[in-house]
Amino acid sequence: MPKLFDIKFPGGCKTLPEGFWSSVDVWIKKPHVVNKRVCGVKETESEDVGREELLFLLQDPELSLHVFSFLDGRDSPAQTHAQEKAWTSSVRTFIPKVNNYGATLHKEVIVKDFRRQQVTFLPFEEDSEKKVTLKRGNIYQIQLLHQDCEEWSLELHALTPDAWFSDGVAYPKLPWLSSDLLPKLVRWATECRSSEFKSTLSLLPVEKYSVMYQQLKEKYKAMVKVWPEVTDPEKFVYEDVAIASYLLVLWAEERAERGLTAPQSFVDLGCGNGLLVHILTNEGHPGKGIDVRRRKIWDMFGPGTLLEEKAITPSEGFLFPRTDWLIGNHSDELTPWIPVIAARSSYSCRFFVLPCCFFDFYGKYQRRQCKKSQYKEYIDFIAEVSGVSGFITEEDCLRIPSTKRVCLVGKSRNYELPDGAEAEQRRACYVQSRQAASGVNVQGSHIGNDGDCSLGNIETGRTPGSSWGAGFQPRDRVETVRNCAALPRDFVDRVVLRVANVLLGMTDDGGRESTSAWNRGGSLSVSEVAGLLEQEALQLLKKECGGLQTLLKNNHQVFRVEGGRVHIRDWRDKKSSRSDAKKKPIAPGAMKTRPCWFHDHHPQRCPLQAEECPFAHGPDDLRPSTRPLKKMKKTLSSE
Repeated sequence: MPKLFDIKFPGGCKTLPEGFWSSVDVWIKKPHVVNKRVCGVKETESEDVGREELLFLLQDPELSLHVFSFLDGRDSPAQTHAQEKAWTSSVRTFIPKVNNYGATLHKEVIVKDFRRQQVTFLPFEEDSEKKVTLKRGNIYQIQLLHQDCEEWSLELHALTPDAWFSDGVAYPKLPWLSSDLLPKLVRWATECRSSEFKSTLSLLPVEKYSVMYQQLKEKYKAMVKVWPEVTDPEKFVYEDVAIASYLLVLWAEERAERGLTAPQSFVDLGCGNGLLVHILTNEGHPGKGIDVRRRKIWDMFGPGTLLEEKAITPSEGFLFPRTDWLIGNHSDELTPWIPVIAARSSYSCRFFVLPCCFFDFYGKYQRRQCKKSQYKEYIDFIAEVSGVSGFITEEDCLRIPSTKRVCLVGKSRNYELPDGAEAEQRRACYVQSRQAASGVNVQGSHIGNDGDCSLGNIETGRTPGSSWGAGFQPRDRVETVRNCAALPRDFVDRVVLRVANVLLGMTDDGGRESTSAWNRGGSLSVSEVAGLLEQEALQLLKKECGGLQTLLKNNHQVFRVEGGRVHIRDWRDKKSSRSDAKKKPIAPGAMKTRPCWFHDHHPQRCPLQAEECPFAHGPDDLRPSTRPLKKMKKTLSSE
């Protein structure tokens, strides 16, 4: 049994051998986290098997002899185990991102031997007629060895390494197993931690999602080239394609379960760029999107995509009794309201939310415990809202290019239709409790239809429940720039000069000798830089996205921010001068359009000659900008 590679675990590892099996399960159940050409796998239930069952699977007696010898390691092939059932076996079917195999299925029999701490992979192919062909050359094994009281190691073995075949997808290259897979297994086994959330696509058939995603990606990829917004087109286009794929498969499964024929209708609350609405509409689902601000891209979709520009306020005026599904895709301040709106729209209305920013009903969400991550706590809060609203809530994790990937789905109710009045009372009281906790005091408002959960007195003539969202603050129609770009120029200049002078007053980084006499100063952490500023300045920066760090990065002519530390930038260092600008050269039209900070403020002036510096050395060197001025604020109202 040839050993191809081994890797040792860190000394004193306390998670073995349990951590080994935990890491193996990641590779078995979620190979896509390592092999990016695989969308996932479909796995059968594990069962205990013995030699007779494996003989049936292998069929060829000669091959069986070799495989059993491989499974038994140093034991004699003829030796029998005292146990009737020696191993645990399962079968997984690979789902490639792009299917180039036609009707052929690529599968693996996975044999776990807990006594020897090893797992063996027996790959085979199955054609449309269920004919099975074992890929003998690609049989491999991973084994955990305990060499002495302290040292553990992981070994990779292959039955016939010289016959190994690779297609880069279901059959990766043999060196890849050594260089990529085994180090990952060691790390996972050492960490041995379970995720706070479920694995991706746990509510869907992965194979159906993979097919749907490839179809939609091919169909809508042209949107990347014509994207008119300032946001990253690849991220937003492919993210919405993935979300649309998820919803379309989810809805198809729902139609099959309920025996429905008509496609589900939807309303996307806080639809943003509207691309998700456009895709779902194009794929046959009637619906519309609503957002407080119109986007440029809306004009590209045509009349078939229904998008409305209006502020959404939770009330009787924003219920959707004829709609099947409400969608909240990064819906921010509307997120906790969506289960409530769905529950009050009709008994059959369902919802899908993908939470992002942390909002409560009447403002920012305030943390209540610190044992969980802030994200997990907020997901649990929205799940709590869903449950109180009357839904049986399911959680899933999407495959999208975002750190906020957990969605919540409410497909059915936890109460019967005749109990609707009691359910509404629970909803109303819960929303009222959140309103009281937030400190919002709204006179004359009425949250629900039950008098026990009212705030103040019901105004005469008001329809019961018409203003149950009173106190809710929708976002402004005018999009405020909060990336420090709209801060007063004199304020920014004072902060930059203050920080730079302190850095220049320090010794060169790490006390090393500089190759020139030009002072590059020292470095400070961002938190240390914050300690240099007055409280009033910090409060002003706190209102901006990214705060002080964003201001420092915006002034990349002066500063270099890396690894949470702030340095003076040396424009002689080509790598340093481009690190914050994604290594893109400065456009000719932007040359000499701004004064050189170092020429004006550094005690030794700029380290570059005037002809070499991209900034102006004095008024005579300054040129007018040829680029159009960007507005700091933009009103997207159609009024």
